[in-house]
Amino acid sequence: MISAADVDELTGRVRGPVLVPDTEGFAQEVTGFNLAGVARPNVVVGATGTEDVVAAMGWAGAHRCPVGVQATGHGADQAMEGGLLITTSRMQDLDVDPVHRTARVGAGVRWRNVLEATLPHGLIGLNGSSTDVGVVGYTLGGGLPILGRTFGWAAERILAAELVTPDGAVHRLDADHDPELFGLLRGGTGNLGIVTSLAFELVPLDGFYGGGIFYPGADAHQVLTAFSSWAPALPPQANTSVALLRLPDLPMVPDPLRGQFVVHLRFAWAGDPDQGAQALAPMREVSHPVLATAAPMDYGEVDRIDMDPTEPVPLFHTGGFLADFGTDAVQDLLAVAGPGQDFPAVAVEVVQMGAAFSHPGQVPDAVHGRGADCFLGVVALLVPPVAEAVPAAVEALLQAMAPHAPGGVFVNHYGFPDTEAERARAWPAEAYERLVQAKTAVDPQNLLRFQHVVGQGHC
Repeated sequence: MISAADVDELTGRVRGPVLVPDTEGFAQEVTGFNLAGVARPNVVVGATGTEDVVAAMGWAGAHRCPVGVQATGHGADQAMEGGLLITTSRMQDLDVDPVHRTARVGAGVRWRNVLEATLPHGLIGLNGSSTDVGVVGYTLGGGLPILGRTFGWAAERILAAELVTPDGAVHRLDADHDPELFGLLRGGTGNLGIVTSLAFELVPLDGFYGGGIFYPGADAHQVLTAFSSWAPALPPQANTSVALLRLPDLPMVPDPLRGQFVVHLRFAWAGDPDQGAQALAPMREVSHPVLATAAPMDYGEVDRIDMDPTEPVPLFHTGGFLADFGTDAVQDLLAVAGPGQDFPAVAVEVVQMGAAFSHPGQVPDAVHGRGADCFLGVVALLVPPVAEAVPAAVEALLQAMAPHAPGGVFVNHYGFPDTEAERARAWPAEAYERLVQAKTAVDPQNLLRFQHVVGQGHC
């Protein structure tokens, strides 16, 4: 039980705001992008820098108070009940070194801020489908870059990290300083401590072509069959996915698509736009597109490719890696989520992997999925009247696709795992064993027990 005196003690230790549930601004402070993972802590600290994180962790250890951390809340899949929430959105340090092609960011920086700072130098970081997402949480989970077939996993680009462990100690990690702990952060996500800053490589981008093609949902079999033979043969400059979308009848959805079931091909080409157009050309001849947006593009507009939601919503997202996406996999997918099926998810996406996604990292890491052919992602809105039907329907889809799945799931999209065995699927077996050992060493009280936990989790 946290008393008023305990809160006063915490307030005296930190510079940032300390809020409790009856304090003005508390609800705004704890609410992240994903409204499905509601945070109901006993107290929240709005950290302004590493010193605040150190002080808050020290206070939590002294009071045996469990700790959660949140930047943008895009990864807030699971509710947090009680404890101390440390929010890092105020930690906005951002330094770019265009000569050495590196960036260093504070824990609250979003990808769009990075792009604004790097694009004038012809450089980018390896963001995902939305630049609204926080850099640190996304990257620690491995990252699934929109240009991943070209440049690999975002976690592979991490050069250094500042980590505050549950004992309040500050660790400055890189390949030469505590390489074991450093490697576990790269894809192991943040259950070993709170990362207060991250340094990573930038990559040069000379030309970009991107966008999508929307097809009638009734032609899903034709489109997915064409995709399954076209996508694996693409060169590494090409990055693509295809999604079955059941779009709501809302003003935010463009008129031709509003309230429709469509197939959305997403495409991003790193390099000469003319070559990108040539690579995409065969898919333009498939079916009769409802809308086509692919064109030479400024990478600063990359959000236009997947068109992820920009307003907070209650999301459920999960999925798994696929060993193949051939004829049988297409049929099994459509049998559950295709035309004529009452499937209560907004999106079922197949991301083509391979190319640089499959390359081994130069420094050891905990990234999962290098041997996968594709990633299957499912996104549902947990809103009436479909919310209650979502878990069973998604499970039916995953079971239908199980014959094509080698096992494992991407940690940033693994839903609501109930058991340690389910959580362990997010990492290679050997990496998970090392994560559990490190967790026991650095967090013996299991203070960090929310979100992407390893080991027994809650206690």
